[in-house]
Amino acid sequence: MNRGGLETMLMNYYRQMDRSKIQFDFMVHREEDGHYDDEIRRLGGRIYRMPKIKPGNYRKYFKLLDQFFNEHKEYKVIHSHINENSSFVLRAAKRAHIPCRIAHSHLSDLSLDYKLPFRIYAKTSMKNQPTHYFACSIKAGEWLFGKNVSKSDRVQVLNNAVNTSEFRFDPKKRAQIRKELGLKENQLAIGHIGRFNLQKNHKYLVDIFQEVHRRRPDSVLILAGDGVLRGKIERKVEELELTPFVKFLGVRNDVPDLMQGFDLFLFPSLYEGLPVVLVEAQAAGLPCVVADTITKEAKITDTLLYEDLENPPSLWAEKILDLDVTRMETTEELSSKGYDTESMAGWLTDYYKKYYVAK
Repeated sequence: MNRGGLETMLMNYYRQMDRSKIQFDFMVHREEDGHYDDEIRRLGGRIYRMPKIKPGNYRKYFKLLDQFFNEHKEYKVIHSHINENSSFVLRAAKRAHIPCRIAHSHLSDLSLDYKLPFRIYAKTSMKNQPTHYFACSIKAGEWLFGKNVSKSDRVQVLNNAVNTSEFRFDPKKRAQIRKELGLKENQLAIGHIGRFNLQKNHKYLVDIFQEVHRRRPDSVLILAGDGVLRGKIERKVEELELTPFVKFLGVRNDVPDLMQGFDLFLFPSLYEGLPVVLVEAQAAGLPCVVADTITKEAKITDTLLYEDLENPPSLWAEKILDLDVTRMETTEELSSKGYDTESMAGWLTDYYKKYYVAK
């Protein structure tokens, strides 16, 4: 439970739940503590640790899943958020006769790596394991469950909602965070928050910023997050002689404040489900320039604009520099469209209670 988009979305809902009615416990696949673990325990949740899901480890993992569900008969609702690997968890839950088994899709594609054949196997094993199908967007639902399931209205889209009040624009917070980041009043601050992995396309993001910086030398790129490709991106920035103008912040626990300090949010991902961070950026009233590979459902407000990922970085730079970066008030619009956790947590509570079968 680190500070990724999915994990943050779960915590957004968890904090707003009436925990006298619904309690979340978490099964994770890491031995080390995550950023949210202490908060989960404070809120009354339990954390169960399983081994990593990886080729060569399946037999042990499947055995431990069966053992877990046989030992924990108290659980009647299992809500799995691990995309195609949900098929393994829900298969074990089905064998244990757990009545409500929710598979939740948060992606719209898979990376091309050595795990791909195993992940395709997991995806094709999904059939008949869930009793209910959730997705963060229609596109994500079609990807994991197939168009036939999606078109049959069996997929429930659960919005990646946020606490909109945390992101409402505040000029005082903006001045404070920009001072902390060493930004001058009129500098153009382009922000990005995300894991340093292939999906997020940081290499192309830096190429876009290089074009922006060539046209506007006072511009700054702010990158929050961590991951396996961070070192490679840092070296690229150095080779392009952009080091003084790119800030690597690492993992942050003050994302709402960071959003206040940005002037624009840049997000050229190769694929996504419906990114929580784009909901957050729009809640902050930030202009967002994002790849056209991202579902059109991500455009909740008029602050978000799409750009063709096939276009050269120079065209992205032109669009960025043509934008009016004046903040918009978007809180009410997001709330009315179901992207505020306060209202959506009540809906999810009722959903769980409706399908909870006590035996």
